[in-house]
Amino acid sequence: MSEVSEDWRAVMAEELKKPYYKELSHFVLQEYRKGTVYPPKDDIYNAFQETPLSKVKVLLLGQDPYHNVNQAHGMSFSVLPSQPDIPPSLQNIYQELHEDLGCYIPNNGYLLKWAKQGVLLLNTVLTVRAHAANSHRGHGWEQFTDRVIQVLNEQDRPIVYFLWGKPAQSKMGMLNNPKHLILTAPHPSPLSAYRGFFGCKHFSKANEFLEANGETPIDWQIENI
Repeated sequence: MSEVSEDWRAVMAEELKKPYYKELSHFVLQEYRKGTVYPPKDDIYNAFQETPLSKVKVLLLGQDPYHNVNQAHGMSFSVLPSQPDIPPSLQNIYQELHEDLGCYIPNNGYLLKWAKQGVLLLNTVLTVRAHAANSHRGHGWEQFTDRVIQVLNEQDRPIVYFLWGKPAQSKMGMLNNPKHLILTAPHPSPLSAYRGFFGCKHFSKANEFLEANGETPIDWQIENI
């Protein structure tokens, strides 16, 4: 994790010494050697580099990286600016943003602007075999990212959690900080967005909470490229 912010490196140092993490590292390295794995190796921890622990205001929890070419770059729901197609779940996120806050729907899915403002774009699993969703589930990433969530729960400042879908909501038991706000909804995928993701107004609710607690709200508008 040498390529992550200093404060994340400090709080995760003990985790990196645990046997499971060493086994996970070996597994991931072998996977990269054997075939195509996303995101590129140097991008695995991008979320922690772009959003230092001290800056986190919102946790947007995804499942595992996009598994098609030129999409995943280490931040949940985000795709590289060179990717012409916006994934369906992100299209629905943009639609909700439009309905909630009036944001126009941009021509790209690059969410770096959110990360720079304190939105930690974290997947529960940080790597995936090409064209094989959930192929790296159950190898240790979940233990690693659970520790990340525990660290956030320990922070003595306002933080908002977007828990969309049942896998994300399974983490609710780890969150008990009264200074934090937990927002839940169905996943924004086309299969479930109409069951309550649309109309959840999580973006405006997050900003209202942040402002009420003396924090600068997030500018959710992703600009056209």
